[in-house]
Amino acid sequence: MLKKLVLFDIDGTLLKVGNINRRILMDALVEIYGTEGSAATHDFSGRMDSTIIYDVLGDTGIAREKIEEKFEAAKQSYIRRFRKETQKSDITLLSGVPELLRNLAGRADILLGLLTGNFEASGRHKLHLPGIDHYFSFGAFADDGMHRNDLPPVAVERAYRITGRRFTGSEIVIIGDTVHDITCARVLNGRSIAVATGNFSINDLRKHNPSELFENLSRTEYVIHSILKP
Repeated sequence: MLKKLVLFDIDGTLLKVGNINRRILMDALVEIYGTEGSAATHDFSGRMDSTIIYDVLGDTGIAREKIEEKFEAAKQSYIRRFRKETQKSDITLLSGVPELLRNLAGRADILLGLLTGNFEASGRHKLHLPGIDHYFSFGAFADDGMHRNDLPPVAVERAYRITGRRFTGSEIVIIGDTVHDITCARVLNGRSIAVATGNFSINDLRKHNPSELFENLSRTEYVIHSILKP
């Protein structure tokens, strides 16, 4: 019987992507808008791909309506370039991830999904290259909203369509490496498991009171025990 809906962030939580990700976005923005905006220095951590495009171009004074006019073209350019240019060697799975996913996928009481700031097509490619995409039959992505707090209800609704079960409260567990993952778990009174494998230190994350906090995901039994807590 299903007990928990477990939603994973991608970047900084499951894996890391080399500098190619930023470079590809910059190339896509130059192609469509004629400028990369502030993409070279902007902090992408925990941000939605959709919001990043607006923010880095807005930093250079481009009006929001002008960004919106070409947004879909920029999104598709980025996705096309990312899927064409990114290779397996650009992706590094983080400590403990393969073992944790194998263990979680083998359990009848856990449903795995994604909750990520990636566009679905590019996020799926990040997972496909190291061979972990098959663990996630659904998710909520940057295609589904402009803010990470928009995503938990989307993921819960998709889980309901798959299982017929409406997960609520502490049955929902969001695992991520940023403050944004912690705060979005509170949207539905879910639990958060923060992991210090991204750009936020363990002390930075602790200040925001996640339900659980780990240096990394290598202690498989401890992480699963934390997921199953009521």
